[in-house]
Amino acid sequence: MQIVPRKAALVGLGAAGVLALAVAVPTVALAEDPTPAPSTSSSSAPSRTEQHEERRAEHNRQLAEGLAAELGVDVEKVTAALEKVQGDLRTGAEQERQAKLKERLDAAVEEGELTREQADAIIAGAEAGVLGGKGGGFGPGPGRGGR
Repeated sequence: MQIVPRKAALVGLGAAGVLALAVAVPTVALAEDPTPAPSTSSSSAPSRTEQHEERRAEHNRQLAEGLAAELGVDVEKVTAALEKVQGDLRTGAEQERQAKLKERLDAAVEEGELTREQADAIIAGAEAGVLGGKGGGFGPGPGRGGR
């Protein structure tokens, strides 16, 4: 049997105590939390996506009003132009993302990481909009950081 130096034993016991506290304190805090769990009903607060869309719509409204005033053009005309340009940009970005996805999948097939059938199924899923969320895109969501 090996004898453990007193200092090493104390360090080990201290680390074990800190670990025990790190596990126990959040568990007790969660068990005693009197706040109710968030409701999944439709009367709950807006989701992050809904909040993001509301902020975007408000920003676009302010942008259209500012441009209309600066250019001396009707707000509705500026709003329509902004929506068209933004739609065109989204479409181009989506096409570019899908082309890059196809390139990566083709490379994975060539390297033997995927079969052609698997790659085709992924492409079909991306084009159908079942991968990655709104608009059939893929990759991180809002803010492009995934948050």
